[in-house]
Amino acid sequence: MITNMLYGSPFRDMRLLQEEVNRLAQSASAPRATFPAINVYAHQDGIVITAELPGVQNDDLEITVHRDTVTLRGERQDQPDEAGAYHRRERGRGSFVRTFGLPFQVDPDKVDAKLKDGVLTLSLQRPEHDKPKRIRVTA
Repeated sequence: MITNMLYGSPFRDMRLLQEEVNRLAQSASAPRATFPAINVYAHQDGIVITAELPGVQNDDLEITVHRDTVTLRGERQDQPDEAGAYHRRERGRGSFVRTFGLPFQVDPDKVDAKLKDGVLTLSLQRPEHDKPKRIRVTA
């Protein structure tokens, strides 16, 4: 009889409620993925950035380069005209801004940006005066 009181319905329900509250608190405090996801890699002449931008059109994207900072700003419109009510919706839509620093300054006049198949590729060149110079040693 005592075990039924301790593990019966009221305590079980309270325990399940507490587990649900804990689960919700953990998911709220978990770091969310930042949109857009990017990869950045450097080489001797500059830097290349790739960003996943599904659903973003060329006209809805703005790229700003200032010294050693790049800003991606845009809007993703992901609502089909025929969509009345969603059964499930996991892809976000709306405005986004992503700013990040680079390991060196870039030449804003030598930036190449291409958006193909939902992937943005930015090629940023280092200014000539900032590139490493090889020094020859003479004997």
